[in-house]
Amino acid sequence: MPAVFGKQEAHLLLENVFAPWVQDLGLEIGDVSENQCDFILPAGEKLVRQAGVNSENAGKPIVCGQALAAAADTASVLGLALINGNIRPNTTTDFSIRFLRPIFEGNVKIVVRPLSNGKRMAVTEVHFYSEGGTKPGAHATCTFAFLD
Repeated sequence: MPAVFGKQEAHLLLENVFAPWVQDLGLEIGDVSENQCDFILPAGEKLVRQAGVNSENAGKPIVCGQALAAAADTASVLGLALINGNIRPNTTTDFSIRFLRPIFEGNVKIVVRPLSNGKRMAVTEVHFYSEGGTKPGAHATCTFAFLD
């Protein structure tokens, strides 16, 4: 059965349902498979902060944690809809993020995988990679209750 919810529908959902500041993240949808969705968080000066003055990376722009957290939740909702082939009304019930290493200014690759995708709840795992990086810079888990 073909998916009725594809990339075009995900873009429309992002444009029409999510808050304007979430839309301003500029999330781009990449590859979609039955068990994974990739996204890009494009580089942007509004998404970074400067590294601390006592840091070896002092003055280098680092993607801020708030942007990564918002991207994790948003990409998870879109990723679940793309994987399931439909959008289901849902709400976030739990969210956790761990910052593993700095993600310096540049595009950020986001990989969303469902750990559980049931009738009433879903749990996603989200990894963030610096542009060209192979080690994750952050890891999040998101839990959603389906409301239908």
